[in-house]
Amino acid sequence: MPRPPLPRTARTPHRRRRVAGLSLALGLTLTGLATVPAQADVPPPEPGWTLAFGDDFTGPAGSGPSGEWIVDTGHSYPGGPANWGTGEIQNYTGDPANLSHDGQGNLRITPLRDGSGGWTSARIETRRADFKAAEGGVMRLEARIRMPDVTGEAALGYWPAFWALGAPYRGNYWNWPGIGEFDVMENVNGQNNVHGVLHCDVAPGGSCNENNGLGGSRECPGQPCQQDFHTFRFEWDRSGAQEQLRWYVDGQQYHSVSESQVSPTAWQNMTSHEGYFLLLNVAMGGAFPDGVAGHATPTAATEPGHPMVVDYVAVYARGA
Repeated sequence: MPRPPLPRTARTPHRRRRVAGLSLALGLTLTGLATVPAQADVPPPEPGWTLAFGDDFTGPAGSGPSGEWIVDTGHSYPGGPANWGTGEIQNYTGDPANLSHDGQGNLRITPLRDGSGGWTSARIETRRADFKAAEGGVMRLEARIRMPDVTGEAALGYWPAFWALGAPYRGNYWNWPGIGEFDVMENVNGQNNVHGVLHCDVAPGGSCNENNGLGGSRECPGQPCQQDFHTFRFEWDRSGAQEQLRWYVDGQQYHSVSESQVSPTAWQNMTSHEGYFLLLNVAMGGAFPDGVAGHATPTAATEPGHPMVVDYVAVYARGA
């Protein structure tokens, strides 16, 4: 998966009740478009787990995300690398046309193209940046998402993602990848594939093979990623002799990284800080979709107006 040498912040935040800001416990330390049906609620935690954070996106149609989220705007963080460090071309906005609830329990992030050919889209991130597995515990990041329903040439440049960045990135913006990045779900160019990636250590090279990272991918089970909702999950497991990171789609594990695969210093740097914040976004163009396509994206054939639809986001914790 091609990556630029700068921080990747371009992916860098059911008809149901809202669950947000609950106390962390057990495995977590404090520190286009037809209406798409949603599920009933953020799924309740399984036995032994605790819900530490959740948003089921039940806002009125046209409203923006709750105050639990920061809406990023422009082409970069102030003082950060241009084009969010990835080469993506869109301008992020808080315009309801790009970012809003649909009134049916979903959040939509919709890329659009204006009359002069410029692209807009949206990106949000949690205010909280303390999501971290406790020593001896497990943290689970999860979201139920339908990727933009567009494929082929019409999808060139689409780059939806659900991911997490290390808290020390805020206010610095030049310390990637050492602070760590967990890509729970990435998809490019409308392909029926989910990518899960760890970024860490130094770039280029290092024990995380930057700028590509340590990644795995697979097709979405059952219906293609673009035609139905799928549940994307990442686990940080500190319960064993060695820590492990795991990636799942619809409950099926397809990728893992163990502590032994990364240099001790790099692992310490990405796990010893206060925690991580979560992000949702749809970028247009950039190193990843360009690299997969073999040329610059988006193109004149790329169709605007296809949203990433997010049913819920949740953080769970187990053990301590």
